Amino acid sequence: MAGLDSVAWLPLCAGLTLLGLAGSWLAWRRRGAAAGLRGAAWSLLPLAAYLTGVVTLLWEVGTAATRWVAGFAFSPAVWAGLAVTGLAAACFAASGLLRRRAPAQAPSRPAIDPVASKPKPEPKPEPQAPSRRTGSGDDEFAEIEEILRRRGIR
Repeated sequence: MAGLDSVAWLPLCAGLTLLGLAGSWLAWRRRGAAAGLRGAAWSLLPLAAYLTGVVTLLWEVGTAATRWVAGFAFSPAVWAGLAVTGLAAACFAASGLLRRRAPAQAPSRPAIDPVASKPKPEPKPEPQAPSRRTGSGDDEFAEIEEILRRRGIR
């Protein structure tokens, strides 16, 4: 990181780190080692960002995003792109609605296998246990329980 960027960012990052370390020392004395160490960890991040080049990366990303947003508001081509994006989203939504309303196609039948076509024995029904429910809905629940038992669901 040579040049003007180094001159501009080093004092800022070093100052933030030193200020944070001073606050961490105070936190260590008042609230204990855990608070002090956590503050020291946060305080070292600006210096680490400078040394790894993340500060200049974030600055470039920020300036590029600002330029994009500024050009975004005043560009007819960008507004046309937004209109096309909206049209694409409307097409996706319409196709989803049409898919839901379309009748389901009958699945193709597999070839009949004589071995597989033999009827399977029905499971024997289990004896009914007396219903534990009381009240006016006993008959309804008994019917539902019977249907579930016949289908093998408990």
